[in-house]
Amino acid sequence: MAGAVAAAGSAEQFQQLLQRPDRSLVVVHFWASWAPQCVQMNEVMAALAQEHSQVTFVQLEAEAVPEVSEKYGISSVPTFLFFKNCQKVDRLDGAHAPELTQKVQRHAAGAAPAASPAASAQEQLHARLKKLINAAPCMLFMKGSPKEPRCGFSKQMVEILSRHNVAFSSFDIFSDEEVRQGLKTFSNWPTYPQLYVAGELIGGLDIIKELEASGELDTICPKAQKLEDRLKSLINKAPVMLFMKGNKQMAKCGFSKQIIEIMNNTGVDYETFDILEDEEVRQGLKSFSNWPTYPQLYVKGELVGGLDIVKPQQFWDPGIHENVFNVFETFPSLAVC
Repeated sequence: MAGAVAAAGSAEQFQQLLQRPDRSLVVVHFWASWAPQCVQMNEVMAALAQEHSQVTFVQLEAEAVPEVSEKYGISSVPTFLFFKNCQKVDRLDGAHAPELTQKVQRHAAGAAPAASPAASAQEQLHARLKKLINAAPCMLFMKGSPKEPRCGFSKQMVEILSRHNVAFSSFDIFSDEEVRQGLKTFSNWPTYPQLYVAGELIGGLDIIKELEASGELDTICPKAQKLEDRLKSLINKAPVMLFMKGNKQMAKCGFSKQIIEIMNNTGVDYETFDILEDEEVRQGLKSFSNWPTYPQLYVKGELVGGLDIVKPQQFWDPGIHENVFNVFETFPSLAVC
């Protein structure tokens, strides 16, 4: 219906909306009902739908349709994706109404005065690639993960870095075809794995083998101990530390929002760290704490757990946590430590 915003409640509905023959441009808002900024942007979408009847506007609740969110790399809300002929041509992260309006106008018109849709999409990809290669001091783009390499070259690279106690984060290029193809052009390096240090390409497996043989690898790559020391410093930064997606003012996932509400209800002083802003910490803390998900709550440098552990009804159930003192009862003393 003209002027209306459609809702995609499943991957099938999402695909059907992308393939509608009567609309050339599809704008999808990945949102969450718990985020006030998303509710505001839904109002902006409704207004834009009235102005641009030839455009299909879609709301998709990110956490309710995780397979679509994961496919397009949605890690926070709100995020907007723009599609033409079922192909993604642009992206906007965050609640930026003026920029959303400009992008809709530009793509709906079919061409941009300053840049074509293809050029705009390329700029978005380059910005994303720059962010990824700078996500940690040492970044490895590989096939699979360090624990489960999915090609012999990636396996050898991980073995070399581990042998030299190198602190590195990794990105599985099989998880994102856009990154897999785009990084080849961006770095002018056609194969994987690729190793970056301080945002600069070092090279592939052959280069790393040469650096290892010459002894230069130890001078170029950061050591793992530095990351461990950094994590210890962060979890002891305050008596109560919460590692989450977003911050106290604006949570960027439903689990983080719930734990913030619980913490605020206790009246306890605590500090937060936004793991979306630091990929090294985001990945490193999972291994350091042996806890694979976020949020994570620490008290006096000790891991308490995630949302399910912190929920009062869980904490107070002796059948679940019979040997753990109620952390909320200790908070008043922690505030003056």
